[in-house]
Amino acid sequence: MFHLIIGIPWAVVAVRFIMPLPWIWPIKLLVAGLLLVASQYYLVNRLSSGSVFAPEFPRPLIILFNLLLGTVVLLFVFQVALDAVTLILAAARRSFPIVPPEIRYGLGILALGLSAYGVTQAIRIPPVKTMEVEIAGLAPAFDGYRIIQLTDLHLSRLFTADWAREVVARANALDADMTVITGDFIDGTLEARKADVAPLAALRARDGVFAIPGNHEYYFGYDRWMQHDAGMGIRMLLNEHAVVTRGKDSLVVAGLTDLAALGRPFPAPDLAAALKDAPAGAPVVLLDHQPRMAARSAAAGVALQLSGHTHGGMILGLDRIVARSNNGYVSGLYKVGDMQLYVNNGTALWPGFALRIGIPSELTVITLRRKA
Repeated sequence: MFHLIIGIPWAVVAVRFIMPLPWIWPIKLLVAGLLLVASQYYLVNRLSSGSVFAPEFPRPLIILFNLLLGTVVLLFVFQVALDAVTLILAAARRSFPIVPPEIRYGLGILALGLSAYGVTQAIRIPPVKTMEVEIAGLAPAFDGYRIIQLTDLHLSRLFTADWAREVVARANALDADMTVITGDFIDGTLEARKADVAPLAALRARDGVFAIPGNHEYYFGYDRWMQHDAGMGIRMLLNEHAVVTRGKDSLVVAGLTDLAALGRPFPAPDLAAALKDAPAGAPVVLLDHQPRMAARSAAAGVALQLSGHTHGGMILGLDRIVARSNNGYVSGLYKVGDMQLYVNNGTALWPGFALRIGIPSELTVITLRRKA
């Protein structure tokens, strides 16, 4: 049923966009067939790789699938808009206007061009984004403390070891006090991704590298990934915290497991356990992959929550839909009670829909400042 529903945009494109074009039937069938295969990208993944989440075929083919799938989705949107305009004109004129083929050619070129742009934006090495966040009660010793946030790396056959190596080099060159990874390291099993995650062992920061799982870790052998990530020198905060000190002053970094643990035989997110015995009065920076439970974090006295998961919504317009499933949090800095929540657009994103239009990826440097 899922794959049939995914095929609806293709059906609209085939019937309303391709069929009216003044082409010979063999060409129409060839184009429609090519786009049909692209629209069933997830079925191809499932049949060839065993999972819709991790395509295990060559990177150029993954890029081509994303390019054509994006074209289908954009053509579907453009064709629905064209049909809506046609109906409005028909109601006004009491006759259906003829749509010149040149309009469809223009829409096709626009859809293909936007999709190509979106894929290149999705798979590039992310630009550095810098921001400052004011923290109430932050000790003078931590004023100017710099945290690098990486999130949603989705290391895979699309985001490979070479890509990860360049991200690590850029992160290390920023010389931050702390580096955090807020989940979704990978798409694939440990055997398939071991070489792709290996560059993460080279991440360096003065006070260490801390991380939490995202929902995708639970799809590919959670226990094994947690053990492997920790073996690379990354401190996995699984419902626990660490304390960073500067003289007599402290800063707490705490981490939660993901909501994907619910219904699975793994520890569910437990904020009380994560904050247990944390030094009183020390500001808490919480790592929580999904942002939707931010109100609970604020009620517990967290100063700053760092999240990912949404990929920023990927495409302007689509971000509003993504926000609805995350309690309104999709991209950027939010005020939640006395807490600040930062939802990162993602260092990368899921290879199953690798498009970014108007919502860039980011390698984020967050500077903490004392709040007056």
